[in-house]
Amino acid sequence: MPTIARSNGDSTPQKRRLRSDAEAKDSPISTTVKWKSPRGCSSASPNSLSNGTERDFSDNPERSPVKKNFGKFISKPKWNPGDTEQMREVKEALHVSTAPSTVVCREDEQKRVLEFCKVCVEQEKAGSLYVCGCPGTGKSLSMEKLKQLLVDWAKEAGHRQPDVLPINCTSLAKTSDIFVKILGDAQQRRKVNGSATSALQHLQNLYSQNPRSSRIKMMLIIVDELDYLITKDRAVLHDLFMLTTFPFSRCILIGIANAIDLADRFLPRLQSLNCKPMVVTFRAYDKDQILKILRERLSALPYIVFQPQALELCARKVAAASGDMRRALCVCRSAIEILEAELKESSSNFNSLTVEKACFEQQTATAPDILKKQDIDVVRLDHMAIALSKTYRTPIVDTIQSLPQHQQILLCSAVKHFRGGKKDTTVGELKKSYMDICKSSLIPPVGSLELSTICRVLNDQGLLKLGQSRDDKSKRVTLRVDEADVTFALQGIRFFRNCLQ
Repeated sequence: MPTIARSNGDSTPQKRRLRSDAEAKDSPISTTVKWKSPRGCSSASPNSLSNGTERDFSDNPERSPVKKNFGKFISKPKWNPGDTEQMREVKEALHVSTAPSTVVCREDEQKRVLEFCKVCVEQEKAGSLYVCGCPGTGKSLSMEKLKQLLVDWAKEAGHRQPDVLPINCTSLAKTSDIFVKILGDAQQRRKVNGSATSALQHLQNLYSQNPRSSRIKMMLIIVDELDYLITKDRAVLHDLFMLTTFPFSRCILIGIANAIDLADRFLPRLQSLNCKPMVVTFRAYDKDQILKILRERLSALPYIVFQPQALELCARKVAAASGDMRRALCVCRSAIEILEAELKESSSNFNSLTVEKACFEQQTATAPDILKKQDIDVVRLDHMAIALSKTYRTPIVDTIQSLPQHQQILLCSAVKHFRGGKKDTTVGELKKSYMDICKSSLIPPVGSLELSTICRVLNDQGLLKLGQSRDDKSKRVTLRVDEADVTFALQGIRFFRNCLQ
C-alpha cells in the first residue's frame, strides 16, 4: 500500500538521504515531520551556501535593498585601513601621478588626435594641432597614451615609426631652449653651436631640404604647458608652429595648454598663412564621467574602499565646481586620511569590555548589522563631506549650515520635492512634504503662519524663490540652490542625511 511504502526505506526521502554526505547517512530518517519544503528552507535553496548565505542575488530582481547591498559587499572583501600595505596601495591608486591602464571618457578626443597624426604619417606631411581645456581634464594623460598608440599603429600598418619627443615647457631654463631640445632629438643632426638661435636656424635649414636626400623620419613633438612660451613678442611660440610650414618639414607638433583661444590671440600670422593649428578641446568632466573614472581606478583593488554614495557625492560636487579630475582624486585621498585618523583615535579609546561586546555582536549579527559594521572600515558619506568641506567652502554652504533647524527641514523638503523633475511647486504642496518629514521624525512642526515666514526668509537669503499670490498656500516656490550644495552642507548630520536619502 502507498502508506506502507512511504514508511519504509524505499520512499523518496530515503533517496534524498542516500545522495547526501556521510554525516546525513548516520542521522535518523524523518519523512513528514522534519523534512521542509525548499521554499520554506533557506538552506535548501540551490542558490545558497551551507551557512545559508545566498551565493548569487542576481536571479531575484525583487530582492530587498539590504540584500542588494549585502551582495555588493560580499563580492569583494572589505579592506583593512590599519594595514599599511593596503593603505599605500589605495593612496597610490588615487594619486594624480599614477597613470591608469586605460583612459576612459576621452575616447572621442583621443580618436580625433590619433586620426590627425595617422594622416600626417601616411602622407609624410607636417602638421600642427592644439589641445586645450581646463586643468584636470585629461589632456596630458591622453597625449601620453597617444604616443604608444601611434607607434603601434605605424608598426602594424608598415609605415616608418615616427620619433617621439615629449617636452614640458616648465623644465626649460629659457623659452628658446625648446629648439635645442628639438634639434638634439632630430635623427639627422649635425654639430652646431650651443646657442638657441643657431639651433632654430639649423632646424629651418633642415626642414627646407628635400627629404629624399636627408632621409628624415617623421617626428611627433608633444609640447605640454605651452602657456610658458608666451612672451611679449611671442617670437618663440610663432617660430615653433612655423616649423610645420616649411616645404620638407617632418614635424607633427601637438601643443597642450589651458587657454582655449591661444591660437586666435597669439598666432594671428599663422592664420594668415593658412597654417592655423587644428584645435581639439577637452571639456570639463561631468558627474557621470568623474564617477566612472574613480570606479575604474578602484576596480583594480581587490577590496572595497568607498561607500558608493560617498563616491557619488564627490563626483557631483567636483563636477558642479570645476570638473577637475585631479581635484576629485585629491578629495578622495583626503577622505581616506580622515578615515585613517578616525580609526586611530577610536582604537586608542578601545577597552576590553568594548571588544567583548563587539565580538558578541559579530556572532549574532544579521545582514543589516554586517553592512553597518562593514561601513566602519570604508570611507563613508560623512568622511567625504568633511573632505569636500576642506576643499570647497562656499558662502551658500555656510548659509545653509547656519540656518535654524526648521528652515533646514523645509529646504530638505524642497530638495526631495524637486527630485522628480519638477521646476516649481506651491507653498501648500511644500508644506505637505515638510509635515511628512516632521511626522516621521517625531518633530513638532511649525504653524502655517510661521511656515510662510520661513519661506520668505529663505527667499530673502536666495535659497528659495517665492512667487506672488494673495493666498500664501498658492504661492509658487522654486529651489534656487543646487541640490549638491544642500546635500553637502547637511550630510554631516545624521537626521538630514536620512531625510535626503
